[in-house]
Amino acid sequence: MCKYKRIVLKISGEALSGEKGHGINSEILNRISNVVKRINEKGVEVAIVVGGGNFWRGAEAKDMDRTTSDYMGMLGTIINGLALQDALEKVDVETRLQTAIEMRQIAEPYIRRRAVRHLEKGRVVIFSGGSGNPYFSTDTTAALRAAEINAEIILLAKNGVDGVYSDDPKKNPASVKYSELNYIDVLNKGLKIMDSTATSLCMDNKIPILVFGIETPENIEKIVLGDNIGTIIKEA
Repeated sequence: MCKYKRIVLKISGEALSGEKGHGINSEILNRISNVVKRINEKGVEVAIVVGGGNFWRGAEAKDMDRTTSDYMGMLGTIINGLALQDALEKVDVETRLQTAIEMRQIAEPYIRRRAVRHLEKGRVVIFSGGSGNPYFSTDTTAALRAAEINAEIILLAKNGVDGVYSDDPKKNPASVKYSELNYIDVLNKGLKIMDSTATSLCMDNKIPILVFGIETPENIEKIVLGDNIGTIIKEA
């Protein structure tokens, strides 16, 4: 029996690049696709929001117009979305890619009612192109889409960390891993899990966030089945 019926899986671009840190690692992509296939077959409705940091990080381009840089990042998320769609279809998972920026030749435009209908029919829906607006991260997109499609939880897949810590565990061995936090803790402590806009949006809409490590993609299935993995962020 699965704990959740409809989830948003947020995958960073870096998670798709594996140890390389850039581009797409086909082994990681295939492992994620196989896990998504298994939970989809269990009746879980899966929407995926994918980042683009393995190609371009808009906020880090200091000498470029921020709006232009952010749009370049959105295009990176669409490349990742196409790769994910292809990998899922190779394992016989019916998939729809929707983009916040219209690209009719390669994907559907984002339409909430259509996305929900796809999910109800058992299709995996990939949301790419961010929110379609500069200055908003793909974390905020995940929170926004989760609210729009009435998802029960956001599974926030992180690369290189297996939950939320009081400090950077790589720099501070004494840092403590939290098993549970509330939204206000995250905002007040300035924990860099999601940006504050995304966290606030989840808080306003009472959407739990579960932070876990994507190095073991099989964790996604364990979480859906009810295992306590990573850090859960929810109402106090």
